[in-house]
Amino acid sequence: MADSSDANPPTTQNSQTILDGNQLIAKALARFGVDRMFGVVGIPVTSLATRAVSLGVRFIAFHNEQSAGYAASAYGFLTGRPGVLLTVSGPGCVHGLAGLSNAMANAWPMVMISGSCDQKDFGRGDFQELDQIAAVKPFSKFSVKAKSIKEIPDCVFQALAKAGSGRPGGCYLDFPSDVLHQTISESDAESLVAAAERFREPEKVVNVPSSQIEEAVSLLRHAERPLIVFGKGAAFARAEDELGKLVERTGIPFLPTPMGKGLLPDTHELAATAARSLAIGKCDVALVVGARLNWLLHFGEPPKWSKDVKFILVDVDKEEIELRKPHLGLVGDAKLVLEKINKEIKDDPFCLGKSHSWVEAISNKAKDNVVKMEAQLAKEVVPFNFLTPMKIIRDAISGLGSPAPILVSEGANTMDVGRGVLVQTEPRTRLDAGTWGTMGVGLGYCIAAAVASPDRLVVAVEGDSGFGFSAMEVETLVRYQFPVVVIVFNNGGVYGGDRRSPDEISGPYKDDPAPTSFVPSAGYHTLIEAFGGKGYLVGTPEELKSALSESFSARKPAVINVIIDPYAGAESGRLQHKN
Repeated sequence: MADSSDANPPTTQNSQTILDGNQLIAKALARFGVDRMFGVVGIPVTSLATRAVSLGVRFIAFHNEQSAGYAASAYGFLTGRPGVLLTVSGPGCVHGLAGLSNAMANAWPMVMISGSCDQKDFGRGDFQELDQIAAVKPFSKFSVKAKSIKEIPDCVFQALAKAGSGRPGGCYLDFPSDVLHQTISESDAESLVAAAERFREPEKVVNVPSSQIEEAVSLLRHAERPLIVFGKGAAFARAEDELGKLVERTGIPFLPTPMGKGLLPDTHELAATAARSLAIGKCDVALVVGARLNWLLHFGEPPKWSKDVKFILVDVDKEEIELRKPHLGLVGDAKLVLEKINKEIKDDPFCLGKSHSWVEAISNKAKDNVVKMEAQLAKEVVPFNFLTPMKIIRDAISGLGSPAPILVSEGANTMDVGRGVLVQTEPRTRLDAGTWGTMGVGLGYCIAAAVASPDRLVVAVEGDSGFGFSAMEVETLVRYQFPVVVIVFNNGGVYGGDRRSPDEISGPYKDDPAPTSFVPSAGYHTLIEAFGGKGYLVGTPEELKSALSESFSARKPAVINVIIDPYAGAESGRLQHKN
């Protein structure tokens, strides 16, 4: 077996061009259409990364596989194509599980590729030895190890195809170091790659019977208090135009989940976000599109929902519908199902109208709550609470117009307050902790957004705890000069400062900082300055407005360190009952 170095071109034997496993993987990835890859290189995959780059795949190199994995998962959501993560063997694979599991939880297409130890040495304590296929099993919908170079194209095409088919999710590819160093002629390689094209065909989406479409429309037509709920599954399906038609034709109020925000503008007159409790508590028929009835939607159960509500659940996964047992389940792609619903309504139209009692009730409640929120936002509080800087950020983002920035948000109070204050007007412009409530996604998501949508500014609104998970990736921002502005709400710890009651401050280590405490007023802005980026320290409205104006105009990597009152906000944000 021949071993080609990173720098050398394909070798030749008897006038035949010879490829090694790294080159064949890169060839298969490029042929499938992969043009971006995220990861951390090292033994045994460095050559794979450089070979992929030589074939037109842009490789974004991270400091940590967790952040790279989060980037790959979010890239899958933003583009509709599998995000690809590359890791080294053993510990690198384990670190990458964070991104792979995040993709599975959020139903985003992603493929993790890891090198692994030499097959003949497995079980003998080889370098970074791990049964990686077993390790990834709970977090992937498909995993496969290429046991010889000839298996590489089939493995690559299968994983990429399965990641995006049916309910999207994470898939895993394992390439032992001995396979990476095996060789094959270019003509044989081409034949194997061509043969692997058979896996490209996507799974057929189940065709929804016309009788079910008719039943769904009948339920909406005869409902007294209908509601349309949509989530990031609808965003992934690019269903915004069909949702818009449905809402405009029927006049039914709508409620997006956090990452469904922007499919229809938050400013739309039928948006029920500001009247959420009324909308879900009183609706009698709910059309739920691309959103799971999980904890984010209170499992579709009382007391948050009426015990008599009839759910029409649209989901690409039959198992999800069987789990939730809705009144009516429509299995299929959200956009395609909505097209059928819209066609059925167009043939026999109905519309609630602005004066409909349900529409008026939602509208009045939303207006009342907005007025109350705006009254709170109008108060300039210094030292900052969460609302004052959030309003300033909202207004600065609004001033940018279209294309709107992609907003990344994580943290407890920071994310919760931001969800209610920051406005989304365009599809797929909000990324947050998602279905799994994952902390640490911030910088990875920022980089994914910058790579997927280079025409958009990326704005991250982060709690200081959330930022800390991936803060070193600010160097990655600077290295690639991504247009990302990271705003850190610095309140000195997890949820804030030391909030312990006197009876909790006891024992031999009572003088240690509280488990929730960080260094007060930490200089997070200086971290990016160490790498040549721009840092800002702000504590007043004027300072924050200036920093936002300058950084948004520059479209260069920046960190704005916003000092917040450590006792503003609440422990665990809106999930105090779980802590």
